[in-house]
This record gives sequence, structure tokens and C-alpha cells, in this order.
Amino acid sequence: MGSGRFFGFVVGGTHPAALAADWLVSAWDQNSGLRRVTPAHSAVEDVTSAWLLDLLGLPGESAVGFVTGGTMANFTGLAAGRDAVLRKAGWDVAQRGLTGGPRVRVIVGAERHDTVDLALRYLGLGSPEQVPVDDQGRLRADALQSALDEGGDEPTIVVLQAGNVHSGAFDPFTEAITAAHAHGAWVHVDGAFGLWAAASPSYRHLVLGCEAADSWATDAHKTLNVPYDTGLAIVRDAAALRASMGMHGAYLIHDELGEPFDKVPELSRRGRAFPVWAVLRSLGRSGVAELVDRLCHHASTFAASLDEIEGVTVLNDVVFTQVCATFGTDQRTEEVVRRMLEDGTAWMTGSTWRDQSILRISVSNWSTNENDVERSLDAVRKAVVGL
Repeated sequence: MGSGRFFGFVVGGTHPAALAADWLVSAWDQNSGLRRVTPAHSAVEDVTSAWLLDLLGLPGESAVGFVTGGTMANFTGLAAGRDAVLRKAGWDVAQRGLTGGPRVRVIVGAERHDTVDLALRYLGLGSPEQVPVDDQGRLRADALQSALDEGGDEPTIVVLQAGNVHSGAFDPFTEAITAAHAHGAWVHVDGAFGLWAAASPSYRHLVLGCEAADSWATDAHKTLNVPYDTGLAIVRDAAALRASMGMHGAYLIHDELGEPFDKVPELSRRGRAFPVWAVLRSLGRSGVAELVDRLCHHASTFAASLDEIEGVTVLNDVVFTQVCATFGTDQRTEEVVRRMLEDGTAWMTGSTWRDQSILRISVSNWSTNENDVERSLDAVRKAVVGL
């Protein structure tokens, strides 16, 4: 997975600065949940949080929780949203639980990521209500508006997406968030890899309006290329996040500034802010933008070159780092996937999108270069010979 020719899932490699910092985190072996016990990490977490909010164009008053990954980032943001909409409806879920309380309605696009559903299960909210999407997997704002109009005054959460796992497409944030807030809904954005578009002047338009949401989830081990165990849960209302995640214990040393564990599901946690700080400090604002631009450039190169191969069709509009290609029939496509995995030059996996078998290419590794792209394309050309 650390190879520059691994495109099988949306996972980055490990930037050297982040890796070095992560080694130190393991060597120090600190539980960074309490501010006064690990003051150095708390200071770095404060600085890194401010950098992230600025880089991603999110409200400066937001709280940032350093969690295990994208799934728990979604869980954390949705937990804050669940409790907030129930509290607004007069129900204290922390004291009374969910039984007997108002139903929380959750509206999602038909092509949201499966980890959203998983987080909703963890939260006791059941299966979400799906609204239609367009041909690129973007939630349709008109369909969301209709669903909201039909729902009355029920406590509601709307989940939007920054980066469809197949097409890389982004939901229409301005229209969707305006409609959701007009109905009093909490808006959560799953931006596991796509939220980083905000760091690039060339791709920032993809997340236009996203900053008006109430919570966001992303995963630093994807586009930012930080080691695993580093997701980011961001919530505009810091008090709402503390109300959902915070805990008290007589033996704990509490600081008036609040505790890192008040923003995450775990009390015990490694020093996750150090690797994120290290890669941001190493790359700087322009370096992160260049990283995003480079990944997107490689994806565009893949798409343009695949389109030149006879019998190959790129199905998605390549707006970010995802490419989906079909080779005429499902049988041919699946055979290409099999041959690619057998060859081993590059790792690309199959999937199903728009009722077709596809070869999916996810460009996420900081170390991928032009030679990696060309070698991978040569492997694809070899795989189609004789089909």
C-alpha cells in the first residue's frame, strides 16, 4: 500500500515527515487525552487544529477531534448532530437515551459512503432515508428539498459528501445546506478524502459552500498522507461536541481550557496531532496545495490515456482523484482487473458503479510520479491484449 503504484483503495502513503513524527509518538508512548498530563501534545494539537481550520476554510471557532479514522470521524460528527437536534426538540439523550424519544430523521444521497450507514448504526439511528443522485453520484438538491418539505418538524440530520468514492464528485453544498438549515436540520459533511480540495486554489471551487455545514469528517491518512490512526472530526459548535463526547472522573486532572478527550470517543489515545503537525509544517500551505494538484493531475493523465485505448471508456467526469473505467462488457472488465492483480505492476481493484463492473483507480499517494503512472498504464495496455 505504500507504493506509488497502489491505486486500489483511497489510501495514501506516509509522508517522511509524518512517519518520523509517528515513530516519536510510539517511542514517547503518551496517552494524550489530558491537557495537563501531556502539555506538549496539547499545545501542538491546538496549533494543528487552527492550521487545519484555516487550510480547509472552515469556521475558526470549530472544535477539532483527532480520532482513529474516517469512520470514527463520521461517528463523532453525527453523534454531536444527533444530540443537538434531539436537545433542540426537548429531549436530553445523554440522560434519557433514545428509547421513547423523538425519531431522528437522517437524509443521505443514494451514493454516500457505507461508513456513514455504519456510524448511524453505532448511534442507534438505523438506516437513513436516501434521496436520488445524478449520473456522477451527486445528491440532487431538488430531491433533498422535496424530502425536507415532506418531513415536517422532525429532528433531522442531512449528510452530504465531499468526494464520491467512485466518481470523486462533490455534492451541491450551497443549495443543499441552505435548504437543510431552512428546515432546522444539522448538516454533516463526509469529506474523507475530498475535503482536502479546499487546500488547493485550483480545486477549492469543489467545496464551495461546504463551510456553512455544522460538522465535517476527513481522514488525514488519505489525501494528506499521514500514517494510519489519524482521522479528523470537526464540529462548528464546540459545546455540542463536548456535550456528546466529554466525560468526567474524580481521578482525572481537568483543565479549564478543556481536554482533548472531550472531542473524541476514546479516553486513551496516542498523540495523533504530532504527525499531522509534522506534515503540515513540512509542506506548508503551498506544499499541501501542490500535493492535491499533483494527485489530481495524475488522475487526469490516467483518464486521458485510458480513453485512447480501444474499447475502454472512462465513465466519470474526473474532477478530483478518482477514475472509473469499463472495458466494454462486465466480463472483459473483470478479466482486466484479474490480469492487473496477477501482473502486480500496479494495484487497481474492481468495483461496481452505475450497474457496471469497473476498474477503479484512486490516486492518493504522495510518492506517485509520472513514471509510476506510465508503468501502470502500460500494465493496463498489456492486460487488454487478446481480450
